Amino acid sequence: MNKKYFISLSIAAALTIGSLPTLGTTANAHSHTVEELQKQQEGISSKKEEINGKIDEKKSQINQNISKQQEIQSQIAEISTKLKDTETKITEKTKEIDETTAEINKLKEEIEVLKKKIEERNELLKERARAIQEKGGSANYLDVLLGADSFGDFINRVTAVNTIVSADKKIMDEQKRDQAELEKKQEEVEGKLAELESTKASLESLKKDLDSQKAKKADLFKQLEAQQASLEVEKKDLQKESDELSKMEHQLEGEIQAEQARLAELARQREIERKRQAEAEAAKRAAEQQQATASSNSGGGSSSAAPAPSAPSAPVSAGAWTAPAYGTITTNFGWDTLNGKQRYHYGTDIAARGSVPISAAADGYVIKSQYSSSYGNVVYITHSINGQTFTTVYAHMASSSVSSGQVVNKGDRIGYMGNTGYSFGQHLHFELHAGSWNASKSNAVNPRQYINF
Repeated sequence: MNKKYFISLSIAAALTIGSLPTLGTTANAHSHTVEELQKQQEGISSKKEEINGKIDEKKSQINQNISKQQEIQSQIAEISTKLKDTETKITEKTKEIDETTAEINKLKEEIEVLKKKIEERNELLKERARAIQEKGGSANYLDVLLGADSFGDFINRVTAVNTIVSADKKIMDEQKRDQAELEKKQEEVEGKLAELESTKASLESLKKDLDSQKAKKADLFKQLEAQQASLEVEKKDLQKESDELSKMEHQLEGEIQAEQARLAELARQREIERKRQAEAEAAKRAAEQQQATASSNSGGGSSSAAPAPSAPSAPVSAGAWTAPAYGTITTNFGWDTLNGKQRYHYGTDIAARGSVPISAAADGYVIKSQYSSSYGNVVYITHSINGQTFTTVYAHMASSSVSSGQVVNKGDRIGYMGNTGYSFGQHLHFELHAGSWNASKSNAVNPRQYINF
């Protein structure tokens, strides 16, 4: 949240609150009407709603951030587990490589011994081959056999020759076997070592990749923590701003109630003054009548009777109340059906065609004259009748000819019947509240209790 913006808003709020009238402000010194105060209140409420929307948005962002942090922590834990497993495998492979290397070293020693044996056998075979070649090969063996002195000597000579031949064959077989075994061992060990080296290299590459992933996740986690801290600060600033707006809203609500009370008190004082004047005029007329009667009885000169009080001009009725307009009652106070749905109607609807004037139903003061999406052009008037406060509402007017704070007398024209706001045809929606008007309309009463339509 921009601190400069918050400070400037706070200053503006303070100035606005400071400019509001205090309780007990006199009529002459009064500078803010209920309508003006409510406009200020609506502006503050709208701004507060906007701020609260931003607070909800910040809360959502914080929750998303926390979820991301938890997800990253889970991923880091998973990577750490993989790292630990990989490191264990690397350790195992390293151990196997060391063991295989030791095996290779041992095998090398054995190979050296085997090589020495092979060389010795090669020398022996070479000697045998030279001896056979020098003495004629197999013919030499025949000479040995034929040179026997007796049959027993012959048998001994045959056995000796067989032994020599067998020994030569055994040497050759061992030579082939040892050479094959040597080649096989070399191939197996070298293959195993190559496999181990490859596995270890793969594991080390995997470990490097996991280390990189873990580092990136840790960095992202730090960024999310910093972002969360920033969001918390922004939310806190917005909450402060919302609290300030709430204070302003409550202050204005108090000012609105005070202004309504002020107007109601003016209406009450006016009623008292009107009654006092009416009583004084009645007493004066009675005294004049008594004097005229006495003069007539004493034979005095003739005198005309006192003029009768002026009769109220139509359509103004006698008494405290009068009908606000001529027309047909289309909807009464109470339950009815609108567009197929049951609803409670808090007023009386009067409909007529043409240019139909709307009159104040009683003496009073205009609380506010404004336009709303539901009531259209609407006027609210506060009255004091026999010490009791009443509020009348005149809705859906084509136009209004009065303003907030204006004094009106019963029958004064305040506007013309219309079809503005949430309306379905030209009519006057008239409400009567025993007390002040409120959004829940808890003080609404049936106008027919007081007015003859």
